[in-house]
Amino acid sequence: MAVRYIKSHSLILFILAGFREYEVRKKTLSLLLTVAGAALVAGCAASAPASAPAQAPASTARSEPVYQCNADGARFAVGQPLTPQLEAAARVRSGAGTVRLRKPGEAVTMELNGARLNLHVDARNRVTDVGCG
Repeated sequence: MAVRYIKSHSLILFILAGFREYEVRKKTLSLLLTVAGAALVAGCAASAPASAPAQAPASTARSEPVYQCNADGARFAVGQPLTPQLEAAARVRSGAGTVRLRKPGEAVTMELNGARLNLHVDARNRVTDVGCG
């Protein structure tokens, strides 16, 4: 009977020791998962885009000219041969920032640019139409 008591007592101690080890492992795993989750959240929060820097006051900021094309101002050029002087005058009168020449059959991009004057010319280099875009 004493042997049986020792064996059963040893079994109980063994089970209790294993249970404690399980509890320690469980707590360690729980702690590791908590730390990993916190690191993940902190990493995501750190990679969020920063807010835009405050703009400088208008008085110190260098203001760029704002161009807005008005094709009516360049209608005087229709029928005239294209020269650098005519191109510059049409750009200034239309209020455009840039000029694009459009020759017959020439491929052009289709993006709209409200600050650009389009001068359409024919094969003899005469302005046939003006437009913005």
